[in-house]
Amino acid sequence: MNDEADARIFSMMKDPALRDKGFLQLMDTYKVPVYWHIRRMVVSHEDAEDILQETFINVYRFAHTYKGDSKVYTWLYRIATNECISHFRKNKRWINKAINITDEMAGELSVNDAEHSEAILLKFQKAILQLPKQQRIVFNMRYFDELSYEDMEQILNSSVSALKTNYHFASEKIKQYLIDHA
Repeated sequence: MNDEADARIFSMMKDPALRDKGFLQLMDTYKVPVYWHIRRMVVSHEDAEDILQETFINVYRFAHTYKGDSKVYTWLYRIATNECISHFRKNKRWINKAINITDEMAGELSVNDAEHSEAILLKFQKAILQLPKQQRIVFNMRYFDELSYEDMEQILNSSVSALKTNYHFASEKIKQYLIDHA
């Protein structure tokens, strides 16, 4: 989406008569990428759906706070990321749940005689789950969402150098995990 379309959506959202219509357009535009951003962090579809819902509830409630000094998607990703972090804090057992999900997927893959590439992707996901929270978030945003370090800086309120360091360490840990579990 372009900045002009985003500005039009937010002008609609600030008009009480058009607020709901603008919000629905915003959701239609960003629901899928924000869902996948969340899903890669929490793994579980059910958790991702819940967090996505909370994210858009907060977007609706706090749309008036959006000043337009950042891109809309960085603002949305920041809200979604904060919701994921809040989820991690509330539910410390989420990592075990995520690992169980990937173990269950591994069982299905071996039963269905899945291709070797699918097994590698599963190991890759497990490696990501082993990362510390901040490294996992940075890795997902950079690798999957292909966000620039500058956009991530706005979303995570962190310096570009710290983000690059987190990404580097995450990449190295993932490589090592894949080597160790080859």
